[in-house]
Amino acid sequence: MKQLAVVLVLSLQAVSIFAEPLDIGSRRELFVDRFLIDSLESIQFRLHEPVGQNTAISFDNSWEGRYCAYVTVFRDGDRIRLYYRGLPEAGKDGSAVEVTCYAESSDGITFTKPNLGLYEVMGTRDNNVVLAAMPPFSHNFAPFLDTRPGTPEDQRYKAIAGTSETGLIPFASADGLHWQKTQDTPVLAEGAFDSHNVAFWSEHEQLYLCYFRTWTETSFGGFRTVSRGTSPDFVHWTAPVKMEFGDTPMEHLYTNETAPYFRAPHLYVAIAARFMPDRTVISEEEARALGVESNYWKDISDNVLMTSRGGNHYDRTFMEGFIRPGIGLEHWTSRTNYPAYGLVGTGEQEMSLYVQHAYGQPTAHLVRYALRPDGFISLNAPYSGGTMITKPLIFTGSGLYLNFSTSAAGFIKVEIQDETGAPIPGFNETDAAEMIGNELERQVRWKNGTDLSSLAGKPVRLHFIMKDADCYALQFK
Repeated sequence: MKQLAVVLVLSLQAVSIFAEPLDIGSRRELFVDRFLIDSLESIQFRLHEPVGQNTAISFDNSWEGRYCAYVTVFRDGDRIRLYYRGLPEAGKDGSAVEVTCYAESSDGITFTKPNLGLYEVMGTRDNNVVLAAMPPFSHNFAPFLDTRPGTPEDQRYKAIAGTSETGLIPFASADGLHWQKTQDTPVLAEGAFDSHNVAFWSEHEQLYLCYFRTWTETSFGGFRTVSRGTSPDFVHWTAPVKMEFGDTPMEHLYTNETAPYFRAPHLYVAIAARFMPDRTVISEEEARALGVESNYWKDISDNVLMTSRGGNHYDRTFMEGFIRPGIGLEHWTSRTNYPAYGLVGTGEQEMSLYVQHAYGQPTAHLVRYALRPDGFISLNAPYSGGTMITKPLIFTGSGLYLNFSTSAAGFIKVEIQDETGAPIPGFNETDAAEMIGNELERQVRWKNGTDLSSLAGKPVRLHFIMKDADCYALQFK
């Protein structure tokens, strides 16, 4: 048995040493999963919670109301566009009362609702409605800016929408305001679609991707979950493939909001609404005091963070909540706390995401949350210190840059090893300069400087030595 154990250990070491190197080029890589990591010692992942900032928009027009939902946000040059369902009264999914509303912002902090005059709604054209009188498509209309090279100008903006009765129908627009169906038949028909179904062009996979609502059992049985389809042209799509979540328990995911991360588009970030049916916090009397109608107080929700590097797999590094419901009973009603689709940069030192608050209440609104760039998850070392060693990597560029923070007593040092784990002369631990501070991008130094040109294109490992520090991302360039 001892011989077998020794052989097994040696076999595992051989796999580790001679594994195919990861070619990361000059991509920014975030520490949101174990993709780069070979070993950790006294270092753990730390989940960082976004901080609530301000009300980005209130759903206070008569055609908007307490059941506004399924918000989409994306940057379009100097402008940030925002779309959402307007619905003042509850009813069947895809009712004729539903409209698609539009707002925009120059800074992503506060949004204005332009008077577009495109549709008459509730007796007036003085509104911000971009789609109306086209049930059921305003139920979950999900636009995106198509970044595929060669996209025709009249289809620069695309969207999908629909329910289980219609399937997902494609739309297109030249300006993001005037929308038309591009065909009457669904591009995806196998799914429940009773949620926010989202699509985008993936630069990484060179395909259109769609992440949409399915269920684990029958059409509406088991757990609410996510499936994925792909397309080279937004017309012909593969059959749905269910997303996998690794060795984690199933939970109801009401929305998935999967999108390419704008600073590292090969990495998809999903800020999903975790739905807890029949988990009740407030009483019927408290619900009435909040102005909640019907039974929209008998469930609760929060946000969870998932990531994907393509294919049908999500990494759930943390099962814990990403954004917890706030203080106050108004945050603990049914279907509130749903995140918007999309992250945007709102300054050199922050990015923003958006979360619906007070769903089903007269005060329904959208709140902006802020997070440092790349700041979803970090590698965290305690005061007593710890180490991390990467898998063998191949990079391009001449310098290594980190997004990191330390305490006044902490530091990060980076030793560079060959693929077998032997320190490379000039880049070993004693040569490495301590990195102390809090910066989004600082170049790593050794005694002989910062130039890594001699190592570019060769398999190397990075050995991080850390004390009371967080590292969010690295990039060679």
